Amino acid sequence: MKKQNTIVWAVIGAGRVCEKKSMPAMNRIPHSCVKTVMRRDAAACKDFAFRHNIPNWTLNSKNIFNDPEINAVYIATPPNTHALYAVKAAKAGKAVYVEKPMARDHDECLEMISACRKADVPLFVAYYRRALPLFLRVKELLDHGKLGSVKSAYINFNRSRRSDEIQNPEKVWRVQPEISGGGHFHDLASHQLDLMDFLFGPVIEAKGKAKNEAGLYKPADTISAEFTFQHGVKGYGEWNFVSDESNVKDEIVIIGEEGELHFSTFAHARIEGVSLSMGRIFEEFTLPQHIQEPLIGTIVAELRGEGKCPSTGTSAARTSRIMDIICS
Repeated sequence: MKKQNTIVWAVIGAGRVCEKKSMPAMNRIPHSCVKTVMRRDAAACKDFAFRHNIPNWTLNSKNIFNDPEINAVYIATPPNTHALYAVKAAKAGKAVYVEKPMARDHDECLEMISACRKADVPLFVAYYRRALPLFLRVKELLDHGKLGSVKSAYINFNRSRRSDEIQNPEKVWRVQPEISGGGHFHDLASHQLDLMDFLFGPVIEAKGKAKNEAGLYKPADTISAEFTFQHGVKGYGEWNFVSDESNVKDEIVIIGEEGELHFSTFAHARIEGVSLSMGRIFEEFTLPQHIQEPLIGTIVAELRGEGKCPSTGTSAARTSRIMDIICS
């Protein structure tokens, strides 16, 4: 895809995620604007466009793919339509930015990658932690050897069950495998596993156990995993999505020969730990108002030929592959 001066976006699936996390950033970043939004409900789509000062709204994706001015498409639908719209956007010559998880499974990811390569358009995925200052700082500390040789990383995540999952699980698409690809593991652990890939490189070996302990919905609610990264770091993960309120937890621990780091994926924005070279570590960060803005900024920069986005279809597909292995 040739360099673009201005990135003109269309948003497919203009719903809750777009309200604050992503879409407003597309209008805030220089050389970037949103032209058209789409969702299934006409009244909601029109209202979204009006509230965000977007000039066009549509119920038909053809109006997006056939618009020569639009050169980038953000797909924020549930995962069951990610591959469908990504392939259509690629065939129309548009750059593709898709929500996470990238697709329902690794095979769909490969389909998307193939379509974008064939069309010579870039494919980006919304693993936005790769561009947040908090996690860039973690990577900086690791890359500069502040923990010495890193030996292991632990993901510990417990979330309590939600009332809607108990009362009407059939209405919660995230726990409908035919839509989401899995349960909360695919929705939330995908962020954590992609972050591990960002910090340590690709996983070369993985195994896991996935069980449905509470029986509230179809997919697994309790998962454990072990994985080994390309440079030998050992990873371990424990996820419980039906935990008691008293046992809610969100922590990643990285242990090296000369120190350790503790931080959260979702709960807070600080790094704590200890290092032989630095002593006690305690650093706090302010999250962006629109959490995806730093990553979207890298996308705009790459499309303009001024930088590189750290979250691509290739890197995101690795995360989907590991989730498939863990849950198989």
